[in-house]
Amino acid sequence: MRAGSGVATLGLPDSPGVPRDASARTVVVPYNCLDSVAEAFDHFGEEIACVIVEPVAGNMGVVPPEPGYLEGLHALARSHGALLIFDEVMTGFRVAPGGAQERYGVAPDLTTLGKVIGGGMPVGAYGGRKDIMDHLAPEGPVYQAGTLSGNPMAMTAGLKTLEILERPGVFQALQARMSTLCEGLGQIARENGIPVFQTRAGTMACLFFTEQPVRNFADAKTADTARYAKWFHAMLERGVYFAPSQFEAAFISTAHEDTHIDRTLEAARDTMRAGI
Repeated sequence: MRAGSGVATLGLPDSPGVPRDASARTVVVPYNCLDSVAEAFDHFGEEIACVIVEPVAGNMGVVPPEPGYLEGLHALARSHGALLIFDEVMTGFRVAPGGAQERYGVAPDLTTLGKVIGGGMPVGAYGGRKDIMDHLAPEGPVYQAGTLSGNPMAMTAGLKTLEILERPGVFQALQARMSTLCEGLGQIARENGIPVFQTRAGTMACLFFTEQPVRNFADAKTADTARYAKWFHAMLERGVYFAPSQFEAAFISTAHEDTHIDRTLEAARDTMRAGI
């Protein structure tokens, strides 16, 4: 089992504290590889309870699903009696107002969401098919509660965030600014002979310092992390704070204006001209 972008950045194999039995009961397969999922089902059959996936991988940079991948996962899970669970902690409200399931037209059985649903406040949520959710108390035997469940401040922030995102043109403007930023960064990299591979899904994006297309974690690891570290620090010195890890995603928000995009591209031009 792997523990995400932080562990990938530090080059650690996994995360201490995960019980060996939990690892033994989890089958890990490469992202964007339906054949591996099919092989797992062929081997384990009905022992597989569910397929859990980030519909757009965000813990290895940003890696969108290839055409047919999510549809294939849905079909495989359904044909073997397993649930399909979308981890939309990062993609929820970012790749589309309705998350990746709206953008790609694939409905999972269950969905998990993180603090994005609370406008950045500490909150999480999950939901899904009625027949599954009916298993939760008080309708069913599965009890779920938490100290911060329904916290008034988080709920207020979340409702306001959703209200803003529903305003006409807001999400479209976010996507347009991210597109302008990505196109500008790519052009500047090409002008300076710096090999990059860019990915984007809605308002999520990543700049991989590699010539190789990135479709899974093995591809992402071909990126030049030393060069990314120089990029990060050089941009920071110029007043622009990118994610400190090559394996993290870049987001954009309503707080970003066109002037911020222009300033970022100016800093990127200076940085790449300096030959990071």
